[in-house]
This record gives sequence, C-alpha cells and structure tokens, in this order.
Amino acid sequence: MRSMMMTSAPHIPVLRDEAIAALAVRAGGRYIDATFGAGGYTRAILTQPETRVLAFDRDQNAVAAGQALVDEMHGRFTLVEARFSQLVDIARAKNFAPVDGVVFDIGVSSMQFDEAARGFSFRAEGPLDMRMEGRGRSAADIVNEAEEETLADILYFFGEERAARRIARAIVNDRKIAPFETTRALAGLIERVAPSRPGDIHPATKSFQALRIAVNNELEELLNGLLGAERLLAEGGRLVVVTFHSLEDRIVKQFLAERCGRGETGSRRLPGEIAPAAPSFICEGRQPITPTHAETAANPRARSAKLRHATRTMAPPHPLDPRLARLVRLPDRDKGKA
Repeated sequence: MRSMMMTSAPHIPVLRDEAIAALAVRAGGRYIDATFGAGGYTRAILTQPETRVLAFDRDQNAVAAGQALVDEMHGRFTLVEARFSQLVDIARAKNFAPVDGVVFDIGVSSMQFDEAARGFSFRAEGPLDMRMEGRGRSAADIVNEAEEETLADILYFFGEERAARRIARAIVNDRKIAPFETTRALAGLIERVAPSRPGDIHPATKSFQALRIAVNNELEELLNGLLGAERLLAEGGRLVVVTFHSLEDRIVKQFLAERCGRGETGSRRLPGEIAPAAPSFICEGRQPITPTHAETAANPRARSAKLRHATRTMAPPHPLDPRLARLVRLPDRDKGKA
C-alpha cells in the first residue's frame, strides 16, 4: 500500500502539510475531502493505516481523473461528483457519518485555471465560460444579459472592484454592438476603461474573480459547506479550511468566531436576553496560518492563502447567523420598494 501512495500527484495543494497537521489524521479515521481537485489532501490522509475518505468535486474532469485512486484504495476511498453544499445528504446516504475531519481548499483549482478552454483566466484566449461543472449559466451569459446595476453589484461585492460601475457601463454599451464571447474580449475592455498603474495587478483580475464567484455561487456554497461540516463532525473532529481571497476568509473567520464563542453576541448581550449557544467549535493556536517564504517562492499563487481550523465540541450545531448569510449574497435592491 505504501508504494501506491508514493505515486506523485499532478498538483500539490497549497499549505498541504499544515492542513494535514491541523486535521490531526489518525489511523482508522473517517475524513471528508470537500474539494478533491488532483487529490493531494486525499492521498496524504490515506497514508495513515485504515483511514477512509469520502471526497467531493463538482468538476467532471477531476472526478474522472480520480478514478484510478479509487481503484487503488480497494474500498477505502469514495469519490462523488457533487457540490460540497451536499455534504450532509451524501455522507449520510453513504453511511459515512459522523466523521473525524473535513478539509476544504476553496476556489478554482490550478488545473481549471491553466486550461484556457475553461475560460477562468484572462491571460489566455478562451471562451468566456468559468463553469466548474460545465452546466448552467456561463460568465458570457451574465456579461451579455445582466442589467447594468446587477453587473456592477457583482463586480463590486464579489470582486471588490472599485471601478465596478464604470466597467459595467462599458460592458452594457459595447455588448449592443457585439456580445462578449471570449476572455480576451472582456479583459481588453477592462484594460481600456480601468487601466492599472505600474506595479498593480492586472486590471481584469478582480472582475474575473467576481464573475467566477457569481457563475459558481461560490460564497453561498462555502457557507453551506461549513454548516454541513458542523453537522457531520464528531466530537473532537477537525475542520480545516484554506482560502485564497478576503471574501472567502471573512466568511470562514466570522463563522468560526461565532461558533467558537468569540462573536459579538456574547459580549453585547442585553439584560434579559437569551444567552448565546454553547460553542460548537474550539479555535486554538495562532490563526490564520499562511504559507512559508519557500512555498510562495515555489508557487506564487500560494501567497494569498490562509488556513483556519477548529475542533468540534459536543454542543449541537448553531442556527444560521443572519450576518453570515448577508456576506454571501448580493444586496437586495428591491427590498422595501412599494
């Protein structure tokens, strides 16, 4: 078995060693890899004797590529094509609950990003797609059909793009002449109307991030995945999450702050107000954990990564905090209108 596990993976996930350490993998444990990708976390978990892994990926290509590892593990590894918002239903259907750990590596994978035909990158010519599953509305559909105000909201709230309104206005104006069909066409417009200064990131970076998040509903998926992990973890089980931009990290940070009893509710409770729920997680150690200089030098994409982790208590899961729900959706501009 050890010789099989020495097979090299096509991609090593960022902060892999730190994530596996935080997961505290033990022999015979059951673990969920919520974002299989190229299988880096799963392979590391399966090096421990008799461990079992249930892995998820919404990308058909990743699932197909992972079948060889499924065969190698002879029943210890199950890989399903699904979103990690489905963690609870699928784990229970497969009699894979409770679990000893859940690990998330959030965002687009290097394999998806590097394949021009997937349309995730503005640096290569490709269709304006960005769909992780290859189904549903594409980035081109949003860019060519959404109202100007909606486009601006997507770019601002999901990409933190300061020039959101200017870019949205230019998109709506230019699509009247011809629809946007390729990554370079959209990137070229953004470069024209919102050029960057020397030393800044490419001007299309934030807009492409925003569209990708909107296409794949990534922030709501993340929150639902965290809620699912809370329900599936056994007492003492570990939750480990690696994020790559501030929107994702903010959701994880606030989720764990509230679950670990560090939120605002406990310190600002009014007389007669119901006491906050018992912490469902324990947050220990200095966090977030970030990559070493050596890792960022070897892989520049790692430089924005942050790892947060927590240990499940025996307390029941908490209800959804409305403040968390507001972090994952665009503002409702029709609310309150007659």
